[in-house]
Amino acid sequence: MTDVKRSYALPSSSVWRVHDIPGAWRRAARGAGLLTDDGVPIPTIFAEMSALAQQTGAINLGQGFPDEDGPAEILEAARAAIANGVNQYPPGRGIPDLRLAVAEHQRRFYGLDLDPDRHVLITAGATEALSSTLLALIDSPDDEVVVFEPYYDSYAACVALAGARLVTVPLAWPDFRPDLDRLRDAVTDRTRVILVNDPHNPTGAVFDDEVRAELVRLAIEHDAIIVGDEVYEHLTFDGHRHRPLATLPGAWERTLTISSAAKTFSVTGWKIGWVTGPAALVDAVLAVKQFLTYVNGAPFQPAVATALRLPDSFFAGIATTLEHKRDLLQDGLRTAGFDVAPSRGSYFVVADAAPLGATEAAAFCRELPARAGVVAIPLTAFVSDAARAEYATLVRFAACKRTEVLADAAARLAALR
Repeated sequence: MTDVKRSYALPSSSVWRVHDIPGAWRRAARGAGLLTDDGVPIPTIFAEMSALAQQTGAINLGQGFPDEDGPAEILEAARAAIANGVNQYPPGRGIPDLRLAVAEHQRRFYGLDLDPDRHVLITAGATEALSSTLLALIDSPDDEVVVFEPYYDSYAACVALAGARLVTVPLAWPDFRPDLDRLRDAVTDRTRVILVNDPHNPTGAVFDDEVRAELVRLAIEHDAIIVGDEVYEHLTFDGHRHRPLATLPGAWERTLTISSAAKTFSVTGWKIGWVTGPAALVDAVLAVKQFLTYVNGAPFQPAVATALRLPDSFFAGIATTLEHKRDLLQDGLRTAGFDVAPSRGSYFVVADAAPLGATEAAAFCRELPARAGVVAIPLTAFVSDAARAEYATLVRFAACKRTEVLADAAARLAALR
């Protein structure tokens, strides 16, 4: 048999341009809105605004990462693991004690009874958990993934990379609650996955029982799989308490739940996440995940097991602390003249810059460092092109910074008045 080499009619490699390169990267970039009309990839708004913060010395309330380390005991556990030789490949599903700790956590907080050997998979953060899950479950260009809009930007990229169609259900300012009739219209027999981020990034919404029950009902009616992105599960405010979709009647058999250590324990750089759910669904995700990162973060895995076993007072305390920071930021934004949406969970607060004369959020955010010494992210970075007008002047701020930093940012923003 003669080997046939596929020809892409490329120029010499020394003069390749990125838009000459064929491949699935185009789908991912286009899905995330990061491809120009000429086919050239552009940086994410997070990279652009973080660079702008460095260039100008502005306070970065754009990207959602804390500026404080996590609890001392888990940092020490990671150091001890490194010193004690936990530096080689961990098992493909994750170290047994971390899988046990995840199962214990789900039972302790939500009453879910998981087998750590069958129902838990450790991943390279929630991002890999999400990409592995979508790549595992999507099988046809006719498959659809329903999400609430605005949506975390990697959703669109992962869905496009998997070759499916993203179907959006808008969340309306200021409460960011979905219209249930529009949700019912969006979920059909073509829906393969209903992807739900609760608490919600970027809006700070926490979905009520009626919305959650309807999500499960629709999934059952149309034989869809629910994927719950619950990385902010312990960061809810105003008396709200998180309850995974998997705990609702009829949901467990068709639900994969994703979370991670990053947001709860302020260790976003460790990239330790997990997927939990029925054994068959978890096995399907593992079949893909093992060929992405294979394994990751060996010395961080025992440290996260330590973290998940911290006392209830720790988990209550981080929510109370972040709620105070949210209040400080919201008050500062109102004083500066923004209209502010209620944030009931997550790291984020969304504000409308229209009262300050803004007509386009991205332009406003690019000018904000020079005007006020603060960086934020336009909400239009989290929506499809067709929905930009609906969110044209909305801006996302991150409250996950030290209190003194937020107070400084509030004082700077007051100058906009």
